[in-house]
Amino acid sequence: MRNMKYLDKTEGVYAITNVDSNVKPFVLWPEVLMAYVAPVIMAGIGGLITADKGLQIGALTTIGGTSAIVAWMLGLWLRSRGIHNRWIIGANHLVVVGIFALIGTMFGLFAAWSASCLLGQFNHFIWFDRVWIDFPLSAMIASTIITWRWRLNVKKIFAFKGEDRK
Repeated sequence: MRNMKYLDKTEGVYAITNVDSNVKPFVLWPEVLMAYVAPVIMAGIGGLITADKGLQIGALTTIGGTSAIVAWMLGLWLRSRGIHNRWIIGANHLVVVGIFALIGTMFGLFAAWSASCLLGQFNHFIWFDRVWIDFPLSAMIASTIITWRWRLNVKKIFAFKGEDRK
């Protein structure tokens, strides 16, 4: 009785399978923390090896900050709205991650353009010339990782119709 299958009322792509499942829900704060810490560590190591002060400062500011902000915003959107979009649930995993990577890159480019327009008079900051690389790259990596991990979690919760017959 515990493993009964319940059909979803949306008449769509997926059906809820095991109600008494041990699958943990998608928790956002560890993802945002890792989205900040991982690029900071890697860029900091790169800055130490190459003795690049700009990369060391950029690791703590633009690289880590952009990754954390994009991971937080995208994670909130995926948790609240992503599950309701049929194309996100039903499409191929790599297609969804690729689309969100492109969206993240475009968001990073827009953020770099906005920062250069708004803060153009303060271009004496050591990190300011790095935003054209740091923002899009950090946003792409963060959106890829968050979408990948969210999608894996959703796939555990929902069994797609036809997969149980394989």
